[in-house]
Amino acid sequence: MARFSFNQATAKHWPLADVVAGCAEAGVPGIGLWREPVAEYGLARAAKLVRDAGLTVTSLCRGGFFTADGWRTENRAAIDEAAALGTATLVLVSGGLPAGSRDVDGARRMVADAIGELVPYAQSAGVRLAIEPLHPMFCADRCVVATLGQALDIAEQFPVDAVGVVVDAYHVWWDDRVYAQIARAGERIAAFQVCDWVTPLPEGVLLGRALPGAGCIELRRLREAVDAAGWTGPVEVEVFHADVWARPGREVLAESIAGYLDHVA
Repeated sequence: MARFSFNQATAKHWPLADVVAGCAEAGVPGIGLWREPVAEYGLARAAKLVRDAGLTVTSLCRGGFFTADGWRTENRAAIDEAAALGTATLVLVSGGLPAGSRDVDGARRMVADAIGELVPYAQSAGVRLAIEPLHPMFCADRCVVATLGQALDIAEQFPVDAVGVVVDAYHVWWDDRVYAQIARAGERIAAFQVCDWVTPLPEGVLLGRALPGAGCIELRRLREAVDAAGWTGPVEVEVFHADVWARPGREVLAESIAGYLDHVA
């Protein structure tokens, strides 16, 4: 349990104060937060809530969407929020193709340029930018960075303590090069997130995740690979699924812990 972290998105409708209390009562040491519910609760209040409960904020989701207007303001705000919450890891989802464009290579260059522009600001705040590749089915509208290799190609342009990558099981498990890329990543790994892949996928494929052990991903193999690459940080359980979200938060947390212990740890 020392490495277990519960991403609040796994129990989306569980109020922040209740998530924090539930984690503290269950002996969970870490929590992954999302900007929207933190803003709703109040940034300063949320930071105090988590701190007083003795929890570590293992990541903040999300920055990125660099191919959309207003990305500079949004990402500077996200960096400030991560610093206020006491987390060193801001997860970046790069964004899809710019409106009206079919130039995916150009979009990836835009992402790299934007991250380079943000690096000095993030470093001054003590926040590491963590590039998360998403499954290729999201390339057009959500994330032109589709593989761990592509994420590393961008991250390696910058200091290792400034820009890292996220290894999210849902998005990388299918890649026949993922284990080689995890080894390549080494100290670039900034976050490790787990869930499972279920079939058939629901109509909204973004919500096709399941609790660890309920699908087909070799989660322990991935965990062993990131460990071998040098990752000693938290393992976040992050699940998006309407059926999971409809269940009581404490029940979801308990099953997340059980799935983590049985299939990941």
